[in-house]
Amino acid sequence: MNTKKEVAIGFLVGIIANTFGTLLYILIFSDRGIVETFKAAIEQEHVGSLLALGAILNLVAFFGFLRIKRDYRARGVMVATVLTALVILYYKVF
Repeated sequence: MNTKKEVAIGFLVGIIANTFGTLLYILIFSDRGIVETFKAAIEQEHVGSLLALGAILNLVAFFGFLRIKRDYRARGVMVATVLTALVILYYKVF
């Protein structure tokens, strides 16, 4: 398969895993709804922490792709994780 396509698939999986992880964290550990929790995170400047906790599922996707020998997809998940880290850095600095 095309290398760029494999990296793009991994990137998409990484973004979806991060989003799902963030929503799962909110649903399990918050007594509020998703929108209310996100608004509270913005007000209290904890959006970066919320995204970082959601990125834990990227570990599962990354090592899962490595286990089934899909190295380029694992590389795409890594790119998504680095992008998440840059977004977290943006929220922490600004």
